[in-house]
Amino acid sequence: MTVQSQPDDLERRRAKALAMGGEAKLARRREQGFLDARRRIELLFDPGSFHEAGLLSTSVTPKDQARTPADGKIVGYGRIDTREAAVVSNDFTVMGASSSATNGKKIGHIKRVATQRGIPIVFFGESSGARMPDTMGARGMGTMLGADPTQYQRMRETPWAAAVLGDCYGSSIWYTCCSDFSVMRKGAVLAVSSPSLVEQALSETVDPQTLGGWQLHAETTGLVDRFVDTDEEAIAALRKFLSYMPGHNGESPPRAVPQGAGANAAGIGQLLPPRRTQVYDVRKIIAALADRDSLFELKPQFGKVAVTTLARLDGQVIGIVANNPLFKGGALDTDACDKITSFLVLCDSFNIPLVLLVDTPGFSIGPEAERRRAPGKIMNFMNALSLCTVPKLSVILRKSYGQAYLNMGGGRNSDEVAAWPGAEISFMDPHFAVRIVHGHQPDSPEFADALREMERDNSVYGIAEIFSIQAVIRPEETRDHLIRLLEVHQLRRTKGVGEHLMRAWPTSF
Repeated sequence: MTVQSQPDDLERRRAKALAMGGEAKLARRREQGFLDARRRIELLFDPGSFHEAGLLSTSVTPKDQARTPADGKIVGYGRIDTREAAVVSNDFTVMGASSSATNGKKIGHIKRVATQRGIPIVFFGESSGARMPDTMGARGMGTMLGADPTQYQRMRETPWAAAVLGDCYGSSIWYTCCSDFSVMRKGAVLAVSSPSLVEQALSETVDPQTLGGWQLHAETTGLVDRFVDTDEEAIAALRKFLSYMPGHNGESPPRAVPQGAGANAAGIGQLLPPRRTQVYDVRKIIAALADRDSLFELKPQFGKVAVTTLARLDGQVIGIVANNPLFKGGALDTDACDKITSFLVLCDSFNIPLVLLVDTPGFSIGPEAERRRAPGKIMNFMNALSLCTVPKLSVILRKSYGQAYLNMGGGRNSDEVAAWPGAEISFMDPHFAVRIVHGHQPDSPEFADALREMERDNSVYGIAEIFSIQAVIRPEETRDHLIRLLEVHQLRRTKGVGEHLMRAWPTSF
Protein backbone atom coordinates (compact mmCIF):
# COMPACT_ATOMS: atom_id res chain seq x y z
CA MET A 1 0.00 0.00 0.00
CA THR A 2 1.38 3.40 -0.98
CA VAL A 3 1.40 6.45 1.27
CA GLN A 4 -1.08 8.09 -1.10
CA SER A 5 -3.58 5.23 -0.76
CA GLN A 6 -3.48 5.10 3.04
CA PRO A 7 -6.05 7.90 3.64
CA ASP A 8 -8.49 6.13 1.32
CA ASP A 9 -8.02 2.90 3.25
CA LEU A 10 -8.60 4.72 6.55
CA GLU A 11 -11.85 6.27 5.30
CA ARG A 12 -13.05 2.90 4.03
CA ARG A 13 -12.41 1.35 7.46
CA ARG A 14 -14.12 4.24 9.21
CA ALA A 15 -17.17 3.98 6.97
CA LYS A 16 -17.45 0.24 7.62
CA ALA A 17 -17.28 0.78 11.38
CA LEU A 18 -19.86 3.57 11.32
CA ALA A 19 -22.26 1.35 9.34
CA MET A 20 -22.56 -0.94 12.39
CA GLY A 21 -24.42 -4.17 11.61
CA GLY A 22 -25.65 -2.95 8.23
CA GLU A 23 -28.67 -1.07 6.91
CA ALA A 24 -31.02 -4.06 6.99
CA LYS A 25 -30.57 -4.56 10.74
CA LEU A 26 -30.74 -0.84 11.44
CA ALA A 27 -33.97 -0.56 9.43
CA ARG A 28 -35.57 -3.34 11.47
CA ARG A 29 -34.69 -1.51 14.66
CA ARG A 30 -36.25 1.70 13.39
CA GLU A 31 -39.43 -0.20 12.54
CA GLN A 32 -39.53 -1.55 16.11
CA GLY A 33 -39.07 1.93 17.59
CA PHE A 34 -35.54 1.30 18.88
CA LEU A 35 -32.73 3.78 18.47
CA ASP A 36 -29.38 2.41 17.33
CA ALA A 37 -26.28 2.64 19.50
CA ARG A 38 -24.87 5.69 17.71
CA ARG A 39 -28.14 7.59 17.65
CA ARG A 40 -28.42 7.12 21.42
CA ILE A 41 -24.99 8.72 21.81
CA GLU A 42 -26.01 11.64 19.58
CA LEU A 43 -29.02 12.37 21.80
CA LEU A 44 -27.06 11.97 25.02
CA PHE A 45 -24.28 14.43 24.21
CA ASP A 46 -24.25 18.06 23.19
CA PRO A 47 -24.17 18.31 19.37
CA GLY A 48 -20.76 17.67 17.84
CA SER A 49 -19.05 16.88 21.15
CA PHE A 50 -18.66 13.07 20.86
CA HIS A 51 -15.10 11.81 20.49
CA GLU A 52 -14.89 8.06 19.91
CA ALA A 53 -12.24 5.67 21.18
CA GLY A 54 -11.71 2.35 19.39
CA LEU A 55 -13.69 3.01 16.22
CA LEU A 56 -11.58 0.54 14.22
CA SER A 57 -11.56 -2.26 16.81
CA THR A 58 -12.82 -5.72 15.85
CA SER A 59 -12.96 -9.22 17.27
CA VAL A 60 -9.66 -10.93 18.05
CA THR A 61 -10.99 -13.99 16.22
CA PRO A 62 -9.85 -13.74 12.57
CA LYS A 63 -13.02 -15.25 11.10
CA ASP A 64 -15.19 -12.67 12.92
CA GLN A 65 -13.18 -9.54 12.18
CA ALA A 66 -15.08 -8.58 9.04
CA ARG A 67 -18.48 -8.75 10.79
CA THR A 68 -17.62 -7.02 14.06
CA PRO A 69 -17.36 -3.26 13.39
CA ALA A 70 -16.25 -1.50 16.61
CA ASP A 71 -16.65 -5.00 18.10
CA GLY A 72 -20.24 -4.31 19.13
CA LYS A 73 -19.56 -1.73 21.84
CA ILE A 74 -19.11 1.95 21.05
CA VAL A 75 -17.18 3.99 23.62
CA GLY A 76 -15.89 7.52 23.92
CA TYR A 77 -16.35 10.95 25.45
CA GLY A 78 -18.74 13.85 25.01
CA ARG A 79 -20.32 16.77 26.82
CA ILE A 80 -23.66 16.91 28.60
CA ASP A 81 -24.74 20.52 29.13
CA THR A 82 -21.08 21.49 28.50
CA ARG A 83 -19.72 19.07 31.16
CA GLU A 84 -17.51 16.13 30.19
CA ALA A 85 -18.85 12.57 30.38
CA ALA A 86 -17.97 9.12 29.04
CA VAL A 87 -20.19 6.54 27.38
CA VAL A 88 -20.43 2.81 26.63
CA SER A 89 -23.15 2.09 24.07
CA ASN A 90 -23.95 -1.52 23.20
CA ASP A 91 -24.53 -2.08 19.48
CA PHE A 92 -26.98 -4.98 19.30
CA THR A 93 -26.69 -5.12 15.50
CA VAL A 94 -23.14 -6.52 15.88
CA MET A 95 -23.28 -10.05 17.29
CA GLY A 96 -25.86 -8.99 19.85
CA ALA A 97 -23.32 -6.66 21.52
CA SER A 98 -21.85 -9.79 23.08
CA SER A 99 -18.87 -9.39 25.39
CA SER A 100 -15.47 -10.19 23.90
CA ALA A 101 -11.79 -9.72 24.63
CA THR A 102 -11.57 -6.57 22.51
CA ASN A 103 -14.68 -4.75 23.66
CA GLY A 104 -13.87 -5.68 27.26
CA LYS A 105 -10.63 -3.73 26.85
CA LYS A 106 -12.59 -0.79 25.47
CA ILE A 107 -14.87 -0.67 28.51
CA GLY A 108 -11.90 -1.01 30.85
CA HIS A 109 -10.15 1.88 29.13
CA ILE A 110 -13.17 4.18 29.41
CA LYS A 111 -13.66 3.31 33.08
CA ARG A 112 -10.03 4.08 33.88
CA VAL A 113 -10.10 7.41 32.07
CA ALA A 114 -13.38 8.46 33.70
CA THR A 115 -12.11 7.53 37.16
CA GLN A 116 -8.71 9.17 36.78
CA ARG A 117 -10.01 12.34 35.13
CA GLY A 118 -13.15 12.75 37.19
CA ILE A 119 -16.03 12.42 34.71
CA PRO A 120 -19.30 10.43 34.88
CA ILE A 121 -19.99 7.31 32.80
CA VAL A 122 -23.22 6.40 31.01
CA PHE A 123 -23.93 2.77 30.04
CA PHE A 124 -26.51 2.09 27.32
CA GLY A 125 -27.56 -1.46 28.11
CA GLU A 126 -28.64 -3.91 25.43
CA SER A 127 -26.56 -7.08 25.12
CA SER A 128 -26.86 -10.83 24.74
CA GLY A 129 -24.15 -11.81 27.21
CA ALA A 130 -20.76 -13.43 26.69
CA ARG A 131 -19.73 -14.15 23.10
CA MET A 132 -19.71 -17.81 22.13
CA PRO A 133 -17.50 -19.67 21.46
CA ASP A 134 -14.89 -17.13 22.68
CA THR A 135 -15.59 -17.91 26.32
CA MET A 136 -15.97 -21.68 26.01
CA GLY A 137 -13.37 -23.95 27.52
CA ALA A 138 -10.69 -23.31 30.09
CA ARG A 139 -8.66 -21.08 27.77
CA GLY A 140 -11.70 -18.99 26.91
CA MET A 141 -12.57 -18.55 30.58
CA GLY A 142 -9.01 -17.58 31.41
CA THR A 143 -8.95 -15.04 28.61
CA MET A 144 -12.38 -13.51 29.10
CA LEU A 145 -13.31 -13.81 32.76
CA GLY A 146 -11.29 -12.65 35.73
CA ALA A 147 -8.60 -10.89 33.70
CA ASP A 148 -9.58 -7.52 35.22
CA PRO A 149 -9.98 -7.68 39.02
CA THR A 150 -11.51 -4.18 39.05
CA GLN A 151 -14.12 -4.91 36.37
CA TYR A 152 -17.07 -4.55 38.72
CA GLN A 153 -15.43 -2.55 41.48
CA ARG A 154 -17.30 0.57 42.60
CA MET A 155 -15.68 3.12 44.86
CA ARG A 156 -17.98 5.91 43.66
CA GLU A 157 -15.21 8.17 42.44
CA THR A 158 -17.52 9.38 39.66
CA PRO A 159 -21.26 8.95 39.03
CA TRP A 160 -22.37 5.98 36.93
CA ALA A 161 -25.73 5.99 35.15
CA ALA A 162 -27.29 3.21 33.06
CA ALA A 163 -30.21 2.75 30.68
CA VAL A 164 -31.88 -0.62 30.07
CA LEU A 165 -33.15 -0.26 26.50
CA GLY A 166 -33.58 -3.79 25.20
CA ASP A 167 -32.66 -7.33 26.15
CA CYS A 168 -30.00 -6.96 28.85
CA TYR A 169 -28.00 -10.01 29.83
CA GLY A 170 -24.35 -10.40 30.76
CA SER A 171 -22.34 -7.18 31.14
CA SER A 172 -25.35 -4.91 30.61
CA ILE A 173 -27.08 -6.19 33.73
CA TRP A 174 -23.87 -6.10 35.78
CA TYR A 175 -23.06 -2.50 34.91
CA THR A 176 -26.68 -1.52 35.51
CA CYS A 177 -26.54 -3.02 39.00
CA CYS A 178 -23.21 -1.28 39.65
CA SER A 179 -24.58 2.12 38.63
CA ASP A 180 -25.80 4.90 40.90
CA PHE A 181 -28.86 5.48 38.73
CA SER A 182 -30.70 3.36 36.19
CA VAL A 183 -33.64 3.95 33.88
CA MET A 184 -35.55 1.22 32.00
CA ARG A 185 -37.65 1.42 28.85
CA LYS A 186 -40.89 -0.50 29.21
CA GLY A 187 -40.69 -3.65 27.11
CA ALA A 188 -36.99 -4.16 27.83
CA VAL A 189 -35.71 -7.10 29.89
CA LEU A 190 -33.10 -7.09 32.66
CA ALA A 191 -32.17 -10.60 33.81
CA VAL A 192 -29.17 -12.80 34.56
CA SER A 193 -29.87 -15.13 31.63
CA SER A 194 -32.07 -15.07 28.55
CA PRO A 195 -35.47 -16.79 28.56
CA SER A 196 -34.19 -19.41 26.08
CA LEU A 197 -31.37 -20.44 28.42
CA VAL A 198 -33.67 -20.41 31.44
CA GLU A 199 -36.19 -22.58 29.60
CA GLN A 200 -33.48 -25.12 28.75
CA ALA A 201 -32.21 -25.18 32.32
CA LEU A 202 -35.63 -25.42 33.97
CA SER A 203 -37.56 -27.26 31.23
CA GLU A 204 -40.40 -24.78 31.42
CA THR A 205 -41.70 -21.87 29.37
CA VAL A 206 -40.64 -18.47 30.67
CA ASP A 207 -42.22 -15.13 29.77
CA PRO A 208 -39.48 -12.49 29.28
CA GLN A 209 -41.44 -9.79 31.12
CA THR A 210 -42.12 -12.10 34.05
CA LEU A 211 -38.43 -12.99 34.12
CA GLY A 212 -37.09 -9.44 34.05
CA GLY A 213 -39.64 -6.88 32.88
CA TRP A 214 -40.16 -3.35 34.12
CA GLN A 215 -42.97 -4.10 36.55
CA LEU A 216 -40.84 -6.68 38.34
CA HIS A 217 -38.04 -4.17 38.83
CA ALA A 218 -40.40 -1.27 39.62
CA GLU A 219 -42.44 -2.99 42.32
CA THR A 220 -40.50 -6.03 43.55
CA THR A 221 -36.72 -5.80 43.10
CA GLY A 222 -36.16 -2.04 43.20
CA LEU A 223 -33.10 -2.51 40.99
CA VAL A 224 -34.18 0.24 38.56
CA ASP A 225 -34.86 3.84 39.56
CA ARG A 226 -37.18 5.14 36.82
CA PHE A 227 -39.29 3.73 33.97
CA VAL A 228 -40.12 5.32 30.62
CA ASP A 229 -41.85 4.47 27.35
CA THR A 230 -39.17 5.40 24.81
CA ASP A 231 -35.42 5.54 24.30
CA GLU A 232 -35.64 9.33 24.02
CA GLU A 233 -37.29 9.60 27.44
CA ALA A 234 -34.61 7.35 28.92
CA ILE A 235 -31.84 9.56 27.55
CA ALA A 236 -33.59 12.66 28.91
CA ALA A 237 -33.73 11.00 32.34
CA LEU A 238 -29.99 10.22 32.20
CA ARG A 239 -29.18 13.82 31.35
CA LYS A 240 -31.42 15.12 34.12
CA PHE A 241 -29.95 12.77 36.75
CA LEU A 242 -26.43 13.86 35.87
CA SER A 243 -27.49 17.52 36.15
CA TYR A 244 -27.78 16.95 39.92
CA MET A 245 -24.41 15.19 40.18
CA PRO A 246 -20.89 16.58 40.44
CA GLY A 247 -18.42 15.33 37.86
CA HIS A 248 -16.59 13.43 40.60
CA ASN A 249 -16.71 12.98 44.37
CA GLY A 250 -14.11 15.67 44.99
CA GLU A 251 -16.41 18.55 44.09
CA SER A 252 -19.84 19.88 45.03
CA PRO A 253 -22.91 19.38 42.81
CA PRO A 254 -23.58 22.20 40.35
CA ARG A 255 -25.80 25.01 41.56
CA ALA A 256 -28.68 26.28 39.43
CA VAL A 257 -30.27 29.68 39.20
CA PRO A 258 -32.84 29.81 42.05
CA GLN A 259 -36.36 29.37 40.71
CA GLY A 260 -38.39 30.10 43.84
CA ALA A 261 -40.69 27.78 45.72
CA GLY A 262 -43.13 25.39 44.15
CA ALA A 263 -46.90 25.74 44.19
CA ASN A 264 -48.72 26.14 47.55
CA ALA A 265 -45.55 27.26 49.37
CA ALA A 266 -47.42 29.85 51.40
CA GLY A 267 -50.23 27.43 52.26
CA ILE A 268 -48.06 24.42 53.03
CA GLY A 269 -49.64 23.97 56.46
CA GLN A 270 -53.02 23.27 54.84
CA LEU A 271 -51.53 20.27 53.01
CA LEU A 272 -51.27 18.41 56.34
CA PRO A 273 -54.60 16.89 57.48
CA PRO A 274 -55.85 18.06 60.91
CA ARG A 275 -56.14 14.55 62.36
CA ARG A 276 -53.09 12.38 63.01
CA THR A 277 -54.73 9.31 61.46
CA GLN A 278 -55.67 10.94 58.14
CA VAL A 279 -53.57 9.98 55.14
CA TYR A 280 -52.05 12.38 52.62
CA ASP A 281 -49.40 12.39 49.90
CA VAL A 282 -46.17 13.89 51.27
CA ARG A 283 -45.04 14.62 47.72
CA LYS A 284 -47.36 17.65 47.75
CA ILE A 285 -45.46 19.06 50.73
CA ILE A 286 -42.11 18.30 49.07
CA ALA A 287 -43.21 20.07 45.90
CA ALA A 288 -44.22 23.13 47.93
CA LEU A 289 -40.85 23.28 49.73
CA ALA A 290 -38.49 22.67 46.82
CA ASP A 291 -37.63 24.94 43.92
CA ARG A 292 -40.21 24.86 41.13
CA ASP A 293 -40.01 21.83 38.83
CA SER A 294 -36.84 20.57 40.52
CA LEU A 295 -37.97 17.16 41.84
CA PHE A 296 -36.42 13.98 40.45
CA GLU A 297 -37.84 11.02 42.36
CA LEU A 298 -36.04 7.66 42.48
CA LYS A 299 -37.79 4.27 42.81
CA PRO A 300 -41.31 5.79 43.06
CA GLN A 301 -43.10 2.42 42.86
CA PHE A 302 -40.81 0.55 45.23
CA GLY A 303 -40.98 0.97 49.01
CA LYS A 304 -43.81 3.48 48.52
CA VAL A 305 -44.14 4.26 52.24
CA ALA A 306 -41.09 6.48 51.73
CA VAL A 307 -40.17 9.05 49.08
CA THR A 308 -36.56 9.53 47.97
CA THR A 309 -36.04 12.41 45.58
CA LEU A 310 -33.34 14.71 44.36
CA ALA A 311 -34.37 18.34 44.35
CA ARG A 312 -33.07 21.90 44.53
CA LEU A 313 -33.53 24.40 47.32
CA ASP A 314 -32.65 27.97 46.37
CA GLY A 315 -30.63 26.47 43.51
CA GLN A 316 -28.66 24.03 45.69
CA VAL A 317 -28.96 20.29 45.04
CA ILE A 318 -30.39 18.36 47.99
CA GLY A 319 -31.62 14.83 48.64
CA ILE A 320 -35.01 14.49 50.36
CA VAL A 321 -36.11 11.43 52.35
CA ALA A 322 -39.74 11.61 53.45
CA ASN A 323 -42.26 9.27 55.00
CA ASN A 324 -45.43 9.01 52.93
CA PRO A 325 -48.58 8.31 55.00
CA LEU A 326 -50.54 7.73 51.78
CA PHE A 327 -49.20 4.16 51.93
CA LYS A 328 -49.46 2.03 55.09
CA GLY A 329 -49.79 5.21 57.11
CA GLY A 330 -46.07 5.86 56.53
CA ALA A 331 -44.95 2.80 58.54
CA LEU A 332 -41.48 1.90 57.26
CA ASP A 333 -41.16 -1.58 55.73
CA THR A 334 -38.06 -3.46 54.57
CA ASP A 335 -38.35 -2.25 50.97
CA ALA A 336 -38.39 1.34 52.21
CA CYS A 337 -35.34 0.63 54.37
CA ASP A 338 -33.43 -0.65 51.33
CA LYS A 339 -34.58 2.25 49.20
CA ILE A 340 -33.62 4.90 51.77
CA THR A 341 -30.28 3.26 52.52
CA SER A 342 -29.37 3.25 48.84
CA PHE A 343 -30.36 6.91 48.54
CA LEU A 344 -28.38 7.98 51.61
CA VAL A 345 -25.26 6.34 50.20
CA LEU A 346 -25.78 8.05 46.83
CA CYS A 347 -26.15 11.49 48.40
CA ASP A 348 -23.25 11.11 50.80
CA SER A 349 -20.99 9.76 48.06
CA PHE A 350 -21.54 12.81 45.86
CA ASN A 351 -21.68 15.57 48.49
CA ILE A 352 -25.45 16.17 48.40
CA PRO A 353 -26.97 17.54 51.66
CA LEU A 354 -29.90 15.61 53.07
CA VAL A 355 -33.32 16.80 54.25
CA LEU A 356 -35.53 14.35 56.15
CA LEU A 357 -39.28 15.04 56.38
CA VAL A 358 -40.74 12.91 59.16
CA ASP A 359 -44.24 11.56 59.69
CA THR A 360 -44.15 7.90 60.67
CA PRO A 361 -45.74 5.65 63.30
CA GLY A 362 -42.59 3.49 63.24
CA PHE A 363 -41.51 0.32 61.49
CA SER A 364 -43.83 -2.37 60.14
CA ILE A 365 -43.85 -5.31 62.54
CA GLY A 366 -45.03 -8.90 62.47
CA PRO A 367 -44.03 -12.32 61.11
CA GLU A 368 -43.69 -11.12 57.49
CA ALA A 369 -41.40 -8.26 58.52
CA GLU A 370 -39.19 -10.67 60.44
CA ARG A 371 -39.05 -13.09 57.50
CA ARG A 372 -37.89 -10.18 55.36
CA ARG A 373 -35.04 -9.55 57.82
CA ALA A 374 -36.45 -6.32 59.24
CA PRO A 375 -33.90 -5.98 62.10
CA GLY A 376 -30.97 -6.14 59.71
CA LYS A 377 -32.58 -3.77 57.21
CA ILE A 378 -33.37 -1.26 59.96
CA MET A 379 -29.79 -1.35 61.19
CA ASN A 380 -28.39 -0.99 57.65
CA PHE A 381 -30.53 2.13 57.33
CA MET A 382 -29.39 3.41 60.73
CA ASN A 383 -25.74 2.67 60.01
CA ALA A 384 -25.88 4.44 56.66
CA LEU A 385 -27.44 7.55 58.21
CA SER A 386 -24.81 7.56 60.96
CA LEU A 387 -22.00 7.32 58.40
CA CYS A 388 -23.27 10.23 56.30
CA THR A 389 -20.91 13.19 56.54
CA VAL A 390 -22.93 15.61 54.39
CA PRO A 391 -25.22 18.10 56.17
CA LYS A 392 -28.39 16.45 57.53
CA LEU A 393 -31.48 18.50 58.40
CA SER A 394 -34.63 16.92 59.82
CA VAL A 395 -38.17 18.33 60.10
CA ILE A 396 -40.84 16.41 62.03
CA LEU A 397 -44.13 17.22 60.33
CA ARG A 398 -46.66 15.28 62.38
CA LYS A 399 -45.37 12.26 64.33
CA SER A 400 -42.23 10.25 65.01
CA TYR A 401 -42.27 7.15 67.18
CA GLY A 402 -39.80 4.56 68.45
CA GLN A 403 -36.65 3.50 66.65
CA ALA A 404 -37.93 5.25 63.53
CA TYR A 405 -37.38 8.55 65.38
CA LEU A 406 -33.63 7.84 65.26
CA ASN A 407 -33.65 6.39 61.74
CA MET A 408 -35.39 9.51 60.44
CA GLY A 409 -32.79 11.83 61.90
CA GLY A 410 -33.97 12.32 65.49
CA GLY A 411 -31.58 12.80 68.38
CA ARG A 412 -28.09 13.60 67.16
CA ASN A 413 -28.60 11.76 63.89
CA SER A 414 -29.16 15.09 62.15
CA ASP A 415 -27.17 18.29 62.41
CA GLU A 416 -30.40 20.17 63.16
CA VAL A 417 -33.88 18.89 64.05
CA ALA A 418 -36.97 21.07 63.79
CA ALA A 419 -40.64 20.24 64.27
CA TRP A 420 -43.99 21.72 63.31
CA PRO A 421 -46.06 22.84 66.34
CA GLY A 422 -48.60 20.01 66.32
CA ALA A 423 -46.06 17.19 65.93
CA GLU A 424 -45.90 14.27 68.37
CA ILE A 425 -42.76 12.46 69.50
CA SER A 426 -42.77 9.36 71.69
CA PHE A 427 -41.68 5.76 71.94
CA MET A 428 -44.96 4.54 70.43
CA ASP A 429 -48.39 5.63 69.22
CA PRO A 430 -50.30 6.92 72.31
CA HIS A 431 -53.27 4.64 71.62
CA PHE A 432 -51.02 1.59 71.96
CA ALA A 433 -49.10 3.13 74.85
CA VAL A 434 -52.27 3.59 76.96
CA ARG A 435 -53.06 -0.10 76.56
CA ILE A 436 -49.55 -1.26 77.38
CA VAL A 437 -48.62 1.23 80.13
CA HIS A 438 -52.01 1.50 81.90
CA GLY A 439 -53.77 -1.64 80.71
CA HIS A 440 -56.83 0.35 79.59
CA GLN A 441 -58.79 -0.76 76.55
CA PRO A 442 -60.48 1.74 74.20
CA ASP A 443 -63.93 0.89 75.53
CA SER A 444 -62.97 1.43 79.18
CA PRO A 445 -63.99 4.66 81.02
CA GLU A 446 -60.36 5.43 81.93
CA PHE A 447 -59.01 5.25 78.37
CA ALA A 448 -59.92 8.78 77.19
CA ASP A 449 -58.32 10.56 80.18
CA ALA A 450 -55.17 8.44 79.95
CA LEU A 451 -54.95 9.09 76.20
CA ARG A 452 -55.21 12.87 76.68
CA GLU A 453 -52.41 12.79 79.24
CA MET A 454 -50.25 10.64 77.00
CA GLU A 455 -50.78 12.95 74.00
CA ARG A 456 -49.93 16.00 76.11
CA ASP A 457 -46.62 14.39 77.09
CA ASN A 458 -45.86 13.77 73.39
CA SER A 459 -45.89 17.50 72.52
CA VAL A 460 -42.80 18.87 70.76
CA TYR A 461 -42.48 21.62 73.36
CA GLY A 462 -41.24 19.19 75.97
CA ILE A 463 -38.39 17.96 73.77
CA ALA A 464 -37.64 21.53 72.63
CA GLU A 465 -37.31 22.69 76.25
CA ILE A 466 -34.47 20.22 76.89
CA PHE A 467 -32.81 21.16 73.55
CA SER A 468 -33.20 17.69 72.04
CA ILE A 469 -34.62 19.45 69.01
CA GLN A 470 -33.26 22.80 67.91
CA ALA A 471 -36.41 24.59 66.70
CA VAL A 472 -40.19 24.56 66.53
CA ILE A 473 -41.25 26.31 63.33
CA ARG A 474 -44.46 27.15 61.52
CA PRO A 475 -45.00 25.12 58.33
CA GLU A 476 -44.73 28.23 56.15
CA GLU A 477 -41.28 28.96 57.67
CA THR A 478 -39.86 25.58 56.67
CA ARG A 479 -38.35 26.50 53.30
CA ASP A 480 -36.54 29.57 54.63
CA HIS A 481 -35.43 27.60 57.71
CA LEU A 482 -33.84 24.91 55.54
CA ILE A 483 -32.20 27.37 53.15
CA ARG A 484 -30.64 29.28 56.04
CA LEU A 485 -29.35 26.15 57.78
CA LEU A 486 -27.87 24.80 54.55
CA GLU A 487 -25.84 28.01 54.44
CA VAL A 488 -24.70 27.48 58.04
CA HIS A 489 -23.81 23.82 57.56
CA GLN A 490 -21.77 24.12 54.38
CA LEU A 491 -18.66 21.94 54.46
CA ARG A 492 -16.36 24.95 54.32
CA ARG A 493 -13.26 23.24 55.68
CA THR A 494 -13.33 20.69 52.85
CA LYS A 495 -14.80 22.92 50.11
CA GLY A 496 -18.14 21.09 50.13
CA VAL A 497 -16.69 17.55 50.05
CA GLY A 498 -17.69 14.88 52.58
CA GLU A 499 -15.62 11.99 53.90
CA HIS A 500 -17.34 9.31 51.76
CA LEU A 501 -17.26 6.66 54.47
CA MET A 502 -19.64 4.49 52.42
CA ARG A 503 -17.84 4.72 49.06
CA ALA A 504 -17.62 0.91 48.88
CA TRP A 505 -21.22 0.24 50.02
CA PRO A 506 -22.93 -2.06 47.44
CA THR A 507 -24.92 -0.24 44.77
CA SER A 508 -27.54 -3.01 44.71
CA PHE A 509 -29.19 -4.66 47.71
